[in-house]
Amino acid sequence: MSEQLPFEFQFRPAQAAEDFLVAPTNAEAVAWLDRWPQWPAPALAVFGPARCGKTHLARVFKAQTAAVTVTSEGLRSAEPPQILGRAMACVLDDAEDCVLEGLEEPLLHLYNTVAETGRTMLLVSERPPSRWTMGLADLRSRLRAAPAVGIGEPDDALMAAVIVKLFADRQIRLDDGVLSFILPRIERTFAAAQALVDAADAASLASKRAITVPLVRRVLADLESQRNDA
Repeated sequence: MSEQLPFEFQFRPAQAAEDFLVAPTNAEAVAWLDRWPQWPAPALAVFGPARCGKTHLARVFKAQTAAVTVTSEGLRSAEPPQILGRAMACVLDDAEDCVLEGLEEPLLHLYNTVAETGRTMLLVSERPPSRWTMGLADLRSRLRAAPAVGIGEPDDALMAAVIVKLFADRQIRLDDGVLSFILPRIERTFAAAQALVDAADAASLASKRAITVPLVRRVLADLESQRNDA
């Protein structure tokens, strides 16, 4: 492969040196967040598989809107006005976990306060609220009525861009031949990309060798063996 793969993705600034790749798999979620505060409901749910970028996108949203982070501990120990302060938006990551932990009533109170005061709530989870098991009817009806937008797994082009970026974050410029070797051999998930980069970087440091096709071949074999043993 003689030329660098072209990546036609928009880089969305986040916190510090981080950035967010806007691609077809997440463009709808980005568009929804860009409409803030003109949402049709007090809450918006963004959902997707592990490491698909939803938490990173939530950080971008928080940085742009000065939203406060809501935690399960906060829901247990504080009232909604204390949690929200003067912020006009809040973000609840791993939102379904709060339901599973028996915090439906505090979450309902928070939702009602958000709605009554003209604020907004971003719910982040692996599954949409329509698939959550909620015993509290009022909470169930409110959250299931909220817009929900999914983030999908990356396609080939986005997967390549993500792998290049993850290596670049470690100050490693990946050879095009190595990238071409990786792409047909890796699971199309962000989690798999992160695992590969972590393992390849560790192997490179341990052996004091550059990241080459033979090194990546060994790393992929090791990762596959670990999955089979799990």
